[in-house]
Amino acid sequence: MDLERKKHRYEALDSIRGAVLISMILYHACWDLVYIFEKDFGWYQGHGAYIWQQSICWTFILLSGFCWSLGKEPVRRGIIVFMAGAVVSLVTIIFMPEDRVIFGVLTLIGSCMLLMVPIKKVLEKVDAGWGFFFSILLFVLTRNVNKGYLGFEGWNLIRIPEVLYRGNIMTFLGFAEPDFFSTDYFSLMPWFFLFLSGYFLYCMIGGNIYRRDTVSEICDKQEKKNKKQIMDRYLTKGWKPLSFLGKNSLIIYLIHQPVIYGIFVLLDRFSLL
Repeated sequence: MDLERKKHRYEALDSIRGAVLISMILYHACWDLVYIFEKDFGWYQGHGAYIWQQSICWTFILLSGFCWSLGKEPVRRGIIVFMAGAVVSLVTIIFMPEDRVIFGVLTLIGSCMLLMVPIKKVLEKVDAGWGFFFSILLFVLTRNVNKGYLGFEGWNLIRIPEVLYRGNIMTFLGFAEPDFFSTDYFSLMPWFFLFLSGYFLYCMIGGNIYRRDTVSEICDKQEKKNKKQIMDRYLTKGWKPLSFLGKNSLIIYLIHQPVIYGIFVLLDRFSLL
């Protein structure tokens, strides 16, 4: 990691994260209205709402992989995010068992961040372009693994043996056991491959390159400098309100549902819902 890169944040990335965070808050507000306050939003069960939900989680996970190389202390950050996911699971199991969150998105992202640490040296030897291509390919092929198939969305290619779909560990990996239920389920497969796609995308655009066996060190340094100039040119500027949200995305994620629920309870009490 270059020391120069640690001196500032890429505000554009924080702004993107902030914009997606707003989208997520609005989506969850609709979820509360439909499933807790029993409002009749027929469109919310439709394909458009599903695309909306997928756009949020895809962007969050891809962006998390992209930003993994930009942060310090990956183990510490990974543990913090993973434990935040554990807190969400514990709270929902105790207070909202019918809407419990097990293996949610924070658990996934924290796990991905930690998993990257021991395999980083191997990933550094992979060409970024090919790494991105195969990561996307693996994500597409394993998208339906939770449903028992290799395939993507409505396209099922190969049925996976049912014997794999047993136990919590296999459920965490992606082979969800039949009686498993979670309102926010993000297993390691297929989502780690999307996280990995973000990592390789960063390497392609502005990260370090790892070809010292075939390219001279001088060329390596020059290409690294060129990539950093591209990153600094396009990603250092953002919109401050969105950047603020993006920089504080974890705490906002943890508190947004209680805040939304509290607001709706007050509105409902005064017959404003």
